[in-house]
Amino acid sequence: MSGKPTMRARVNDDPFVVEADFYSITDDARIECRICPRRCRLREGQRGLCFIRAARGRRMVLTTYGLAAGLSVDPIEKKPLYHFLPGSSVLSFGTAGCNLTCKYCQNWHLSRAKEVGLTSTHASPEKIASMAAGLDARSVAFTYNDPTVFLEYAVDVANECRARGIFSVAVTAGYILPEPRAALFASMDAVNIDLKAFSEAFYRRLTGGHLAPVLETIEYVRNETSAWLELTTLLIPGENDSDQEIEALARWVVERLGPDVPLHFSGFHPAFKMLDHPPTPRSSLVRARRIAIEQGVRHVYTGNVRDREGSTTFCHACKKALIRRDGFDVVVVEMKPDGSCASCGARCPGFFQAKKASLD
Repeated sequence: MSGKPTMRARVNDDPFVVEADFYSITDDARIECRICPRRCRLREGQRGLCFIRAARGRRMVLTTYGLAAGLSVDPIEKKPLYHFLPGSSVLSFGTAGCNLTCKYCQNWHLSRAKEVGLTSTHASPEKIASMAAGLDARSVAFTYNDPTVFLEYAVDVANECRARGIFSVAVTAGYILPEPRAALFASMDAVNIDLKAFSEAFYRRLTGGHLAPVLETIEYVRNETSAWLELTTLLIPGENDSDQEIEALARWVVERLGPDVPLHFSGFHPAFKMLDHPPTPRSSLVRARRIAIEQGVRHVYTGNVRDREGSTTFCHACKKALIRRDGFDVVVVEMKPDGSCASCGARCPGFFQAKKASLD
């Protein structure tokens, strides 16, 4: 990828509407979206389930191009990414809309928004990249809803950032088809994928999606891209937190991705349509971490709770604490700049240096 910014023509001179990159026209003259496994088929004027992709003038369009929601500077650990530029700042934003319908969505005010401009800031790709540079943010994160549904905007922002030496991070559920998947992740330097459960029944009942496409995306990012990968699973009491499911998830990670992909278990708080479920006990997160480590995952973390051990990065070889954290803040670093252990020299997997060998 060259890093050259893409100039997109606006549809009907609307500054926030551009033609989508992935769609087709069906035999019955509907517009089929080719972004995610839903493959929404739309008549003229209709919107997809995500709400921000629509059929207009025999084209699929994105209606939130340049409308950024939730712009804020965060520690990279909040994404969560613990092995990518630890201690650095990231400029985070999303848009309205989402292609899943999670009943427990923590950002439902954005993901289910029907008025795309009410909570948004007008921000072109150039403006986002310039803002990140001005704030000394090492990276920009596409988060809060899912960059899958605003792919064209995310890719153009990533290209602008790359031209300025700023990295790009996708925080995503991974519910995306192969062709757009290749386009999106070719632009990313780090990815955190929300593996919501290791159960097809959970995905169908609580997210409106399916498990298999997410697993395919995870393997694709790990095996076919240069992006750094971490996984997050939000544990919901009584839904996806059994010993058996956690064991199966951890075994899959080790067998299909290898032991070095960091795995985060984070705590659920009642939200949206699941206000009847209790918050995740700290003990459940600690138990999940122990199980995953027993199955061979080397770097397992707990989130949304105070857990000193569960937030520490340990050397997999000598078990020395390499990075200690207080919440999302890095407080002690006992590793060399290249990510090797200061005690035994073993390399901690991740991206710790100031620059990559190649971004092409």
